[in-house]
Amino acid sequence: MPDSIVSALQQTMRGRVVGPEDSDYDTVRALYNGMIDKKPRVIARCVDAADVIAAVNYGREQKLRIAIRGGGHNGPGLGSCDGGLMVDLSLMKSVRVDPKAKTVRVDPGCTSGDVDHATHAFGLAVPFGIVASTGIAGLTLGGGTGYLTRKYGLTIDNLLEVDMVLADGTFVTANEREHPDLFWAVRGGGGNFGVVTSFLFQAHPVRMVYAGPVFWEATHAKEVMAAYRDFLPTAPEDLGVFVGLKTVPPMDPFPKDYWGRRACAIIGSYNGSAAEGEKIMAGLLGKLPAPIFNWMGEMPFPAINAMFDPFFPKGLQWYWKGDFVKTLSGSAIDTHIAQAANAPSDFCLMHLYPIDGAAQRVKKDATAWSARDATWSMVIAGIDPDPGKAEALRNWGRAYWKAVHPFNLEGAYVNFMMDDEADGRVQATYGDNYPRLAAVKARYDPDNLFRVNQNIRPAARS
Repeated sequence: MPDSIVSALQQTMRGRVVGPEDSDYDTVRALYNGMIDKKPRVIARCVDAADVIAAVNYGREQKLRIAIRGGGHNGPGLGSCDGGLMVDLSLMKSVRVDPKAKTVRVDPGCTSGDVDHATHAFGLAVPFGIVASTGIAGLTLGGGTGYLTRKYGLTIDNLLEVDMVLADGTFVTANEREHPDLFWAVRGGGGNFGVVTSFLFQAHPVRMVYAGPVFWEATHAKEVMAAYRDFLPTAPEDLGVFVGLKTVPPMDPFPKDYWGRRACAIIGSYNGSAAEGEKIMAGLLGKLPAPIFNWMGEMPFPAINAMFDPFFPKGLQWYWKGDFVKTLSGSAIDTHIAQAANAPSDFCLMHLYPIDGAAQRVKKDATAWSARDATWSMVIAGIDPDPGKAEALRNWGRAYWKAVHPFNLEGAYVNFMMDDEADGRVQATYGDNYPRLAAVKARYDPDNLFRVNQNIRPAARS
């Protein structure tokens, strides 16, 4: 690509344009998932909506493949592309809280930790995920599940409007009144329909929580998973709690005698007093053997969201597989335990995140996310810092998923799907909502300009 063309893009932007010739190119293009190494021809480091418009127009006119990077946490590396244009939104990080309306205006480069910091000062929080380094753009557009989901719904259930740059370079606001079809589609349909330059969320009263992890040795995993399964429907919705199969991390502050040993964990956050939270959790813990440790206690809500960030820095090797789960039978639990035991790394994990409660009270066709009848969103994650283990992580993740998938529903949370998933898998994820999504795609992006994602192909033109 001639330097004059790159220069032409720079002349239309306030933000910086970065290419392979720049000394910081490798730093800027680096992805969260160290397993993926993509080399875009040009990176547009946008600082405002006008920059995004310029970048989208440039990419379209130059017939470049376009990838959109928000907070930069995407597992399959869909925030970048080889030889094309990365529209980098990671410098757009403004957060504005309206404490009277309990709303939050958020830029697309923000992480959930950025938003937690801003809202906590007002005793508020938005339902996001469980890791503070997660980018809110990808999390939201894919659906969004976390500690507050049971009480307040998915992240998209708390989305009030978005500002977007469309494939033709036009700028629109989408909400229940303006472009309602587009607003319906972005609530779970991913980055298929345009580039979101601003999100407006409803926030909720959250300040101090009773939260943290409880770990048992793997020999108790079947008891723990079954007890958790039976406890969840009875638990107050203010308790967001998930179960996982993991390894005790070989690092402080974990008990040294247990480093590297397989474990089963329950990790939760109760939005209420420590006394109430402890009493509620006793209804579960009182039925189980003594854990290795119980670190649940009172803490600010941002603390539980950021608790695991130190263990998952940028640049690790990641391979993710996901499913939606309706029921958790004894046979399914046995299969999970057997597969988890084969993990090739101390960092590999399986989590079951609840999507019951408020998330299930939304109709399946109210948003693009259609898995309102599921009980959990499952993720299997092969993780390790060593690039030499990449193939072992992939093989383990695929084998684990193949073994447990017969117990699960057909689709999966799009944010837990790698880019080697088949088209049919994406369609299964959206179910009966897929034809409507394809029609919205045909209206707003008929040429599939935004295709570096879990792609929804435009419906055929009549």
